[in-house]
Formats: sequence, structure tokens, C-alpha cells
Amino acid sequence: MTRANLTTSNVPVRFDICDGCVVISGSLSVDSVGLVDRDALAGHGRAIQAIDIAKVGRLDTSGAWLLVDLQRRLSVPDRAVALRGASEAQDQLIETVRRNLAVDEAVRPPPPTLADRLETLGRATVAAGRVAVALTGFLGSVVAAMAVTVLHPRRLRLTSVVHHMQEVGLKAVPIVALMAFLIGVVLAFQGAAQLRQFGAEVFVVDLIAISVLRELGILLTAIIVAGRSGSAFTAAIGSMKMREEIDAMRTLGLDPIAVLVVPRVLALILMLPVLGFIADIAGLVGGAIMSWIELGVSPAVFRTRLVTDTDVWHFAVGMIKAPFFALIIGIIGCYEGMMVEGDAESLGRLTSLSVVLSIFLVIVADALFSIFFAVVGV
Repeated sequence: MTRANLTTSNVPVRFDICDGCVVISGSLSVDSVGLVDRDALAGHGRAIQAIDIAKVGRLDTSGAWLLVDLQRRLSVPDRAVALRGASEAQDQLIETVRRNLAVDEAVRPPPPTLADRLETLGRATVAAGRVAVALTGFLGSVVAAMAVTVLHPRRLRLTSVVHHMQEVGLKAVPIVALMAFLIGVVLAFQGAAQLRQFGAEVFVVDLIAISVLRELGILLTAIIVAGRSGSAFTAAIGSMKMREEIDAMRTLGLDPIAVLVVPRVLALILMLPVLGFIADIAGLVGGAIMSWIELGVSPAVFRTRLVTDTDVWHFAVGMIKAPFFALIIGIIGCYEGMMVEGDAESLGRLTSLSVVLSIFLVIVADALFSIFFAVVGV
């Protein structure tokens, strides 16, 4: 017989290992369980086949937990350790504790193979294709509703359009102007630091004009509008979807796209070029001020070089992009709102998705426009 002393001497419990069986005697209570070295006993591994508690006098919930834990530790996949010698009351207590213990953590899955990665990529590609098809169909519905509005102008909800123009346009002027002003300041400061090395400080005017008018002004404006107004579209329409207001509109014979989507998209198409123009002016003003402070380029020189050396097409390129960016933001914001289900979790998730997807597609569209204008020589 091998005796395993797994407690201190002043604790009335003893563990003896004999012929693959752990014989426990004494009292298994809260006083003794905390001092038992379970790791030392579990180290015997396959040598233990059973646990005998016939000599246990007192057993409380802590002791029952210890027995269940030891049984789990000593068991192996192809053989479970038996627990024997328990009285009827002890057996009921042990089973009650066993049922209420937390389930063991799931086994960590094996690392994904190349086939698993290809399957994940394929599923993601199919899901993205389905979203693209759905967005295309939604765009077609919106364009059809706009065409009907053009043929029947009395169907245009002018009050709603003006309201959304105020929300997405007028109220966004401060943040857009501030953003563009700071971008112009940063461009002038960084450009001055680089161009001063070559004695070409005056070319900072060209750098600011082309960057702001052609790319950064309208692109950053669209990103701000996507985060500000696109998310608001999704949240507003999604809330109506959750409260079943859109279903009520269909019941009343109203087209939700004509009532909810068209005014929002039309307001964006009308106001984003205006916001882009404001961003261009603010960016040029910020660049001119920093050029004056950092390089000594006076506002008169800045204006003269801007008018003389900056092609009007730089400004036109930015304005051409604006309606397309607005259409992307409006379509995605309203589409994700229509996809909201009947819970708040869906509303939050799709609102975030709306912002991310809008910004991503705006940047993709901007890249495509850049390639197109480079090919045609504009």
C-alpha cells in the first residue's frame, strides 16, 4: 500500500493509493478541502482506476465538489474513473454537485487547413456577391422611383427633401469647413518643409490647389458625410423597420422607397457638391494662411498663382465626383436601414456596417475616377 499525504497533519482526511484505487478516509468538508493537493494526486494518471469513499465520515458540498473534480482529472478519454463506496445521501449530494458544475471548456479546434481557408474565402466571396446584387437591385428601385418623380413632379415630397437638405447639408457645414481648413494648413506646413530644401517654396500653392480641389476636399467631405448622415439614414429607417412602421406604410399603399429613400438620396445629391465647394474654399484659405505664416507667400501672391497656374478642371474633377459619392452614401445608408430586423443588436450592427461600407466604396470610386481621368488626360 502506498500512502499519499496530500493534506497537512492537522486536517482529518487521508488519501491512500492501493492497487490503482484511491481510498479516502476521514472528513471531506470545507475545512479540509482547501488544503488538499489535487495536482499531486492527479499526477498518478492512468495508475488510478477508482476512488473509494466508504471510509469518509462527513461529506459536505465542498467535499462533493472535490470528488467530482478529482474524478474528472483522473479520467482519460478511453476510461472513466469509478466512484464507489458512497452512501445514498452522499451519492445524491455528489450527483447534485455534478449537474450544477460548469461544463468543461470546449476542446480547441485544430488549426484551419488550406481547404478550410479556401472554403471561408469562397463563402465570403459568395456573400459579398449577394450583397452586391441586392444593392444593385435596390439602386434600380431608387432610380425608378426618381424617374417616376421626374415624370410626376407633384409626387415629390418637397418638405421632406428640404428637411434632409438642412440635416445633411446646412448642419454639416461647420465640421466640413473646419476639417478642410485644417487639411489645408497641414498640406501647406508639410509642403513647405519639403519644398524649402529645393528653394521651390512658391510651388506650395500648386500642391495645395491640386490636392484640395481635385482629391482631398471632396473625398474627406464624403467620408464625413458617410459617417454623419449615412449612419443617421440607417438608424432612422432601421428604427422605423423595428417598429413595423414600414410595413404599415405598405399596408396603406405607400411606397417606402418613394417616401423614405428618394428624399434622402436627392438631398445628398444636391448638398454634397455644395459641401465639397465649401471644403475647397476652406482648404485653400487654410493653406494660404499657413503659406503666409511659414513661407512669407502673401495672400495676393497666393491668389495670383492660384488663378494663373491652376486649371479649372482640377475643380471640375472634384465636383464631378460629388453626385456619385452622394449616391453611394445614400443608397447604402438606406439599404442597410431596410435590412434591419426586429432587435436593437441588428440596428447597431447594420449602422456600423453602413458607415464602413460607404467609406470603402467611396474610396474605391475615388480610385476609379482617378484612373479614368488619368487615362483621358484630365
